[in-house]
Amino acid sequence: MEQFSVKSIGKVRVDCEGTRLELNREYTAALTNLEGFTYINVLWWFDKCDHSDSRAKLVEKSPYKNSPELLGTFATRSPERPNPIALTCANVTYIDAEKGIVGLAYMDAADGSPILDIKPYTPSLDRVENSAVPQWCANWPNSVESSGDFDWNEVFNF
Repeated sequence: MEQFSVKSIGKVRVDCEGTRLELNREYTAALTNLEGFTYINVLWWFDKCDHSDSRAKLVEKSPYKNSPELLGTFATRSPERPNPIALTCANVTYIDAEKGIVGLAYMDAADGSPILDIKPYTPSLDRVENSAVPQWCANWPNSVESSGDFDWNEVFNF
């Protein structure tokens, strides 16, 4: 099996000061000219699910109401997957390039989660105007912005 080397570039921080990415000192220069992008894609590691049981789980009972009873890992955003890599599109609230900090409105990661990479969100490469989803999730919001007002309790089984 081919092996890859991935290392953390920083940590997600979630506390009374809000949500932010704190980069390791050697990566702060990579924030140069990120200002002006209102959204970024953050690749991070589901470190709490980095064990053999979670990595071996390929089919699971659906966490969603009104969906098929079983879903394959690649049909979910579950943290339990062969490689526990997560992707979050996040709204940037501020950037302190000198300190290596990117403030976010929200991110679905736990405090201390390792950051793998940051990419600017660009509509020309990241937005799909005419996408399709299965009927069981067709009533979900069509954008990150409208997701905040959506009642997600009506979607999940927990």
